[in-house]
Amino acid sequence: MTLADPRAYKSSERPALEARFADLTALDLDAVVAVEQSVYGHPWTVGNFKDALASGYQAQRLLAGDNLIGYFVAMKVVDEVHLLNITVSLTYRNQGWARLMLDALAVWSRGQGCAWLWLEVRESNHRALQVYRSHGFKQVGLRKDYYPVGRGLREAALVMSQKL
Repeated sequence: MTLADPRAYKSSERPALEARFADLTALDLDAVVAVEQSVYGHPWTVGNFKDALASGYQAQRLLAGDNLIGYFVAMKVVDEVHLLNITVSLTYRNQGWARLMLDALAVWSRGQGCAWLWLEVRESNHRALQVYRSHGFKQVGLRKDYYPVGRGLREAALVMSQKL
């Protein structure tokens, strides 16, 4: 699937950028983990990604030429999909790419016969919360002490869902 110009998702003065989705494979993990480590204080490890791939989870990269814009990993369970990781490279932030990846995941999920998307997000991740809410996700729960913060401290996760 080739997708062009994300301005339909967010108004921008940037020139059009053509992007395409591709399966995330073990050969991509160095680039993916480099982005993961640049974005998060507690990133997924190579092992986390290898386990997800070995489990057959839906894992997609979004590319502009050879440049990694972002990626997502999601797990289908019966008639629901659980978004485990969605990340946009720092270079491509605030350009609508996360919304585009969420749209692609929703299309794939519907094609799998799924009725719901689920995710957890750090309570303090206001940028992600804004994206998820604008995409139609609603908070349905709270997981206390879910994410590590550092120094033995933990942070709550908001549980969010979206009916497809």
